[in-house]
Amino acid sequence: MGSARSTQRTAPLTRLATAVFAVAALTGIAAQPAAADPASIAVPAGAEASFVVFDRTTGDSRVQLNAHKQYRSASVVKLLIALDYLDSHDPRSIPADDAARLQAMLRSSDDDAASYLWVQSGWEKIVERMVAKLELTDTAPPADRGMWGYTAISAADVVTIYRHILETASPAVRQFMMSNLHASTKCAQDGFDQSSFGIPRALVRPWSVKQGWSGFGAAPEPGKECVPGNAKPHIPRELIRAAADGPIVLGPDGIRETAPSRQRSAPADAPPIDLTKRAMHTTGTAGVDDAKIVVVLTLEPKGTPWDVSAQRITSLTKAIDRANSDVPTQSGAG
Repeated sequence: MGSARSTQRTAPLTRLATAVFAVAALTGIAAQPAAADPASIAVPAGAEASFVVFDRTTGDSRVQLNAHKQYRSASVVKLLIALDYLDSHDPRSIPADDAARLQAMLRSSDDDAASYLWVQSGWEKIVERMVAKLELTDTAPPADRGMWGYTAISAADVVTIYRHILETASPAVRQFMMSNLHASTKCAQDGFDQSSFGIPRALVRPWSVKQGWSGFGAAPEPGKECVPGNAKPHIPRELIRAAADGPIVLGPDGIRETAPSRQRSAPADAPPIDLTKRAMHTTGTAGVDDAKIVVVLTLEPKGTPWDVSAQRITSLTKAIDRANSDVPTQSGAG
């Protein structure tokens, strides 16, 4: 049969039949006709993915898929933790200890630094404030207040966050955020190689990046550790414990409060995000003057090895970049 060869050729990958372009005007990602061939972009079989490429020069965002699908944020929420902190602190005069924590959190994805800043700034109130300020449509606080990595996000909302940093935040905030994101380290504080996937592997410099991953454990497999070259900042764990309800466990996605009073079912209005599959996200900017915002969010089946997930999201990011390069320039598109 004539279709057998085609079926065999595409069996390893699920081709995208159409791209999704209905994105809320609030995000600045407007509905546009398809320009890039969606068949040139492939989501690995068994994976779930959403992505948006936003061209800040033209306003074009025609290369996108499932832009409003919600995912657990993993470390991408650290963008909001930092922005909320900077709302109440002058970036030019941040206390040295907090500056070290913010830098480690943004550059090396330090989870303990994020947990400390999360508690000190009001737990889930951080997300609530940022949702209101940035008019995010899909972002929601975690059902378990300590688990900042279970914040709900979408590709569209992450584009909005980057647009705020680059276009509407104060110059001092912009400089602080982007200088740290452009200085992302190879090794994350937990020993994972955060340069091994997505934007750092798929795109040529200049780029900035905030990576996220969840479900891969607290540390890499033995023999695959990436040793951080930067010193770990001081984390006053006693202040985290004092703010919690009873005993806590600090982990890769936040703070688990283990007291019986905190062990309850998720509320009925909790965001419908998957908390069991392995999440790997790559977000950031590409090009001179951060010309493009690139957001790729993925979920892989439970048990998918780090290296496999990293290779798959990198291949997807490369395909998205190729498709975006094929989109004809339309200045003023919006």
